Amino acid sequence: MTVSGWIVALFLVTLTGVEQVLLSEWGSETERNCSAVPPFLPPTAVNTSLRLQELRADMTAHNITAYIIPGTDAHMSEYIAARDARLAWMSGFTGSAGTAVVTQDRAVLWTDSRYWVQAARQMDCNWEMERDVSISSITSWLIREVKEGDQVGLDPFLFSVDTFAAYSASLSPAKRILKSVLDNLVDKIWTERPPVRADNLTRLPDSFIERTWQMKVEQIRGQMLENIYQPSALLLSALDETAWLFNMRGNDIPFNPFFFSYTLLTLDQIWLFVHTERVTPELQEYLKASCNASLCVQLLDYNLVHAHLQMYLEGADVRVWVGTKYTNQALYELLTPERKRLQSAYSPVLTTKAVKDSTEQINLREAHIRDAVAVMQLLHRLESSVPEGSETEVTAAKFVDEYRSMQRYSRGPSFETISASGPNAALAHYSPSKETARKLSVDEMYLLDSGGQYLDGTTDITRTVHWGTPTAFQKEAFTRVLMGNIEISRTKFPTWSRGVNIEMLGRRALWEVGLNYGHGTGHGVGNYFGVHEWPVGFQSDNIPFLEGMFTSIEPGYYKENEFGIRIEDVAVTVPAQTTYGSSYLTFETVSLVPYDRKLINTSMLSPEQLQWLNTYYQTIRAKMGPALMGQGLTEVHDWMIKNTEPFLTAGAPVLLTSVSMLLLFLTPALL
Repeated sequence: MTVSGWIVALFLVTLTGVEQVLLSEWGSETERNCSAVPPFLPPTAVNTSLRLQELRADMTAHNITAYIIPGTDAHMSEYIAARDARLAWMSGFTGSAGTAVVTQDRAVLWTDSRYWVQAARQMDCNWEMERDVSISSITSWLIREVKEGDQVGLDPFLFSVDTFAAYSASLSPAKRILKSVLDNLVDKIWTERPPVRADNLTRLPDSFIERTWQMKVEQIRGQMLENIYQPSALLLSALDETAWLFNMRGNDIPFNPFFFSYTLLTLDQIWLFVHTERVTPELQEYLKASCNASLCVQLLDYNLVHAHLQMYLEGADVRVWVGTKYTNQALYELLTPERKRLQSAYSPVLTTKAVKDSTEQINLREAHIRDAVAVMQLLHRLESSVPEGSETEVTAAKFVDEYRSMQRYSRGPSFETISASGPNAALAHYSPSKETARKLSVDEMYLLDSGGQYLDGTTDITRTVHWGTPTAFQKEAFTRVLMGNIEISRTKFPTWSRGVNIEMLGRRALWEVGLNYGHGTGHGVGNYFGVHEWPVGFQSDNIPFLEGMFTSIEPGYYKENEFGIRIEDVAVTVPAQTTYGSSYLTFETVSLVPYDRKLINTSMLSPEQLQWLNTYYQTIRAKMGPALMGQGLTEVHDWMIKNTEPFLTAGAPVLLTSVSMLLLFLTPALL
């Protein structure tokens, strides 16, 4: 799945292109018209006049000229809880990516091309929109609007160390002052802000665990001892860090089984900051919370992390290790003087978690088998129902969720399904709604990017299909995307290679004819965690590949206003056999759904690519045959067999099954 901000660069299309695609479905009457007299606002727009008035009054009280409102939480989460949707409440805009800035006379939203039309439908005329989402665009605007010496306020809990530094690097030389305000100004006026969920926290069953939390704690403490800078403590801020360390899960974040938490780990103490009322007596016993030995977890209220860290830092000889990508600026500001902190881009928990142990690998493989059953059920269904005209982007997304929910250990989707037909699929991050959904048609390509959360793993897979007759260009583009997927999947590379040095293999077949895609080529995947799990992947700031890492591989191509193609599989790094060298790796694909045969031009594939494809289809048959028959899905099994027939030779224009081959040999004798 492609994502914005954390993993991939955005696939940007022009506003004209977006309007042509989306307004044809919605109609221009759904957009605001602030130049009309009186201004026209659609019923979906939110009246923000009173909210802005109250916010500006608080800004004046804090001597702030501008106030920045990001669309994230204190843990830099990809998805956020309803109580952290401050940007949405303040502006009316509910998209998943955006930043707002409010001054005394202007309110501006920055968001990407996915949401330009949505923002125009949801924001009232108090708000303006900027289409360049970069930090440099925001800071350039602030420098124009805010005078030298004036203060730009922000909640430091909502800015990572790295993001705050990026703002400061632009504003400080221009003599605009960033001011941290610990009490969030939006929260002060948001009187009906949703509470923290009341759900109890849970732990993973022992059958899914190879390393107990005590083993993990000792493993991380070992890395602290080995660090030449000798940290006395490690602060964990990303929600998956604490969840991984203690083998625990929660329901605080949409799509991700996380819970609000921090951990402060020293060589002889453990402090876990959570909403303690949600920790059951069984969990307290599990965490040994009644004692204070080195392997006992001391439970403190979530909101005490700032005060407790400040108290810990009063010690004379302490140094706290933080990862700057996920630690928020509010906590980082406490780590002064400089000798009291040790920083790296990622904490040792994130880098350790990236390598799955043998049990985690088995679990993830099993989850992908069950997930493939659900995806095959949908594709089999659509093959017959689409020609009847009975499916839309929304119904297809609903059905794949339903099929996944029937699988063992299902815990819901891992992200909002991208179900996109025709021109909607040209928007790489599109998700359907009642207003935008197209009817699925045999005349259009269809892209489905979806995933599931299971108690034993997280999945993410994209398939692009055509139920009618694709054009020659569509087949060529699809085949070139497939070639890129195969080339990455079959490559062999030295252990410790970086994904950024492999990534171009996914683009080469497209580049050869002047095509490309504007998003990243892959991201890490978790074990019943986030579907986009840093720091694994193919970007420049991802860590090198080691054995046991899971990543998506997802090249694509998007022709504006016409169609989109993406082929995404999840793969695990495994040892590679080479003639001379040792310590080499390759990728083993664990997603197990065949590609659309009618979109593959086999004459373009090399013998090696064709061999890889046939071997992959043999694997699908071997693993999915028993899984489908075991669930009594005979028709889906037959569909899978038909769609995994081997391609006989490179360049074969048609596929010959064993039956058709027999008829071919018998035909001359019958004439």
